[in-house]
Amino acid sequence: MNKAFDATARGLRTFVSDVADGFFEITHNGFALVGLAIVFAALALVARPDLRQTGEEQLMGWLQSRKPAPEVSDLEPTAIERTTAASPGDLPKQQAAVAYWLSKKYSVAAEPLSVLVSEAYSIGKRTKLDPTLILAIMAVESSFNPFAQSHVGAQGLMQVMTRVHGDKYESAGGTLTAFDPVTNMRVGVKVLQECIARAGSLEGGLRYYVGAANLEDDGGYASKVMAEHERLLQVANGRAPSVLPPRPIIRAQPIPIVTPTPAPIKAEEGSEPAKVALLSAVS
Repeated sequence: MNKAFDATARGLRTFVSDVADGFFEITHNGFALVGLAIVFAALALVARPDLRQTGEEQLMGWLQSRKPAPEVSDLEPTAIERTTAASPGDLPKQQAAVAYWLSKKYSVAAEPLSVLVSEAYSIGKRTKLDPTLILAIMAVESSFNPFAQSHVGAQGLMQVMTRVHGDKYESAGGTLTAFDPVTNMRVGVKVLQECIARAGSLEGGLRYYVGAANLEDDGGYASKVMAEHERLLQVANGRAPSVLPPRPIIRAQPIPIVTPTPAPIKAEEGSEPAKVALLSAVS
């Protein structure tokens, strides 16, 4: 009985061993065949680029066919072409620093500011004007709001008086392009150049630009622009802008009470001193 049991056990062990050896042999040979097939396929693709291209096209076609259908949308795939925005990381280091600083100070996204900064540097190179001056004017005029409009009709980033300088927009397609940031910048710089040439100096040109050429006081406009210009220069040169001392507060003096006297007769009712009004800042 024991001999029969031992014989059966040996037979089972032999059977299992034979099955395992056969499986290993088949698997080993199968992997070898797969490996050879891969090698031959790679060699064929190297030798026949046309086969590789055909295979890639068929694979891409199969992948595209497996993609789910796109959601129904009224968005235009070409909308990116109308977008005035760019990555700040694509700018030179100096320009990127200016864009990030302006973004933080004026709470405007750095991406559209990147386009404006890049354009200011490009215009500055052509016109020999400091790009940080151009940016400083936009900061004071509109705080980088391309849709800003003042109570006297100055429009856009650089607050150009569209009704006065409409001819400058004709080559761009008309006065509605005053609300295109880049177009408004280019027209604003042309006006600024005219103002500086007429005044003979930068600060005098800024007085013309704001429409205060014939007035005793420009309301501090030129000093605001020059102060912002100086801060931007410091940022562009890799330095933190200096903290400017607060401007002194001028308090109004009390007006003495006097007995009213008859007012003189005016020569013309409603007349006022003449003044140049090329452009005006946002109110």
